[in-house]
Amino acid sequence: MDSVIHKLKTLFPEQLHDHLFLVGGMVRDVLLGIPSQDVDLAAAVPTEALTALGFRLVESKSTPNIYFRYLHDLGKVEITWLPSLAALDEDLVKRDFCANAMAMTLDGRLYDPLKGRPNLEGRVLRTCSATSLTDDPIRIFRALRFECEGWRLDAAAEGAVLGRDWEPGLEPIPIERFSQEMLKALAKPDPSRFFRRMVELRVGRILLPEIFEMASVPAGPVEHHPEGDLFTHSLQTLERMAALSADPAARFCALFHDLGKLATAPDLYPKHHGHDRAGAELALPFCRRLRLPVVLQRALQSVCKLHNTANRWQELRDSTKIQLALDAMKGGTTEILPLVVRADFAEELTGWERVLEVAALNSAQLGIDPKEFAGEPEKLQQVIMQRRVERLRLG
Repeated sequence: MDSVIHKLKTLFPEQLHDHLFLVGGMVRDVLLGIPSQDVDLAAAVPTEALTALGFRLVESKSTPNIYFRYLHDLGKVEITWLPSLAALDEDLVKRDFCANAMAMTLDGRLYDPLKGRPNLEGRVLRTCSATSLTDDPIRIFRALRFECEGWRLDAAAEGAVLGRDWEPGLEPIPIERFSQEMLKALAKPDPSRFFRRMVELRVGRILLPEIFEMASVPAGPVEHHPEGDLFTHSLQTLERMAALSADPAARFCALFHDLGKLATAPDLYPKHHGHDRAGAELALPFCRRLRLPVVLQRALQSVCKLHNTANRWQELRDSTKIQLALDAMKGGTTEILPLVVRADFAEELTGWERVLEVAALNSAQLGIDPKEFAGEPEKLQQVIMQRRVERLRLG
């Protein structure tokens, strides 16, 4: 932190130092003794001074405007402009939670008008004002993301969430803002809490209706799913995945691996025949609605399509194992799929790495001349698979 402060003092002319404050999450992280990813400042300085230093104004419809600059040795530097020093209190009270509403001078003096430090020490999320959540309802999901790493909403804030219907206020908010909080939550120590609390607090159905629907869908026949409903099963799978991998993509796929079961007609319950195919069809529109990265879209589609077959790994023919590996390679899930199987079905894909090696062998490596099968592509593929099976059995 001393290094960051030194760089900031070097970046800004000395006459501006008394008008600059570290704010928000940066102060929180400094007091907790953990690295801060970004630099958040409030500045009561002329806007011309900021633009002269290379900062550009970034305007937003859903969040406050900021001045922004990326610096190689500091990362993203975001500045909230203040018309005067007296406006600092007004800026702090407009923030979300008191533990995130402290300021610190470049000399290290803490300014804490909302008494956020005791909240920080107790990991308590207390709103800065009576309108903190209504001013920006996405703050609710930010709070749930914090709860995934040990923080807790205080009674007043939880009562405020439970005390109204948030869906009309959430509808016009860009879905990306919710998805960002969700993906951040998936990287935390207890990611399942984010989704469990959404259902408990009855907030976000308009954003992620799938998790609310899961509670009324059986996970499967009781002899295979004694946990009962699909929501419970999906959270349990996510929890087991969280113990296996810190990768948010793997955790996301674990949570929604049974997405296709939402398409089952109720008269077919508790069975879900074809839910793997249904899930593969639902995965892309689901991820696109949430504006998720393409890599996540491909991964979830692949996991939905393949996990049911992979769960029967010990029963599969060698050719089916190889085809499964080829499909996982195509979907970018060669590492994720075996983890999902372990989290979902407690099954090890024994020999998976060897199957991947064999599946990756091309015709030349298998001693096959494609010219011998000119005009017979299907026969060529059959011979390639046959040779791959032979290699696999050789060990």
